[in-house]
Amino acid sequence: MSDTLTPARPARRTLGSIAAAAALTAGLLGVSAVQAPQARAAACGGTTGVTVVVDFTAVGGGIQTGCAPGDPASGLAALTGAGFPYAFHPRYPGFVCTINALPTTCTNPTGSAYWSYWHAQHGGPWSYSTLGAGSYDPAPGDVEGWSFGAGAQPGVTAP
Repeated sequence: MSDTLTPARPARRTLGSIAAAAALTAGLLGVSAVQAPQARAAACGGTTGVTVVVDFTAVGGGIQTGCAPGDPASGLAALTGAGFPYAFHPRYPGFVCTINALPTTCTNPTGSAYWSYWHAQHGGPWSYSTLGAGSYDPAPGDVEGWSFGAGAQPGVTAP
């Protein structure tokens, strides 16, 4: 048996080391991520669930809509139920830092760079939430909105 490594082994070891370091760093920083279950990629019909609109325009994406079936217990439950995983800011528990891993870097919240949280009825105007998404209990048939930036509402009418 030779002590010489094939070219593929150093790459595998390096990738394994990077993955382990990333997992350890996330654990040490306290980044908590919630994975989203399978959801419908369209608005809910009637009162079959809570429609969630996420405006990724400011972070290089488009506007996506999902349906959280049933009666989610909170805005965060609706977000994940509609297929959008999120992570809290490591220094501000409860403060949503990323949705669908965007933005790619979790920065300190500022007045011009955060996920704003909105409510609406189908086809109605958006209202800025006065409660955090973990405390708000949307009713089936409601529309929840998220938009990254300086607090602007999602860039579409509530579906």
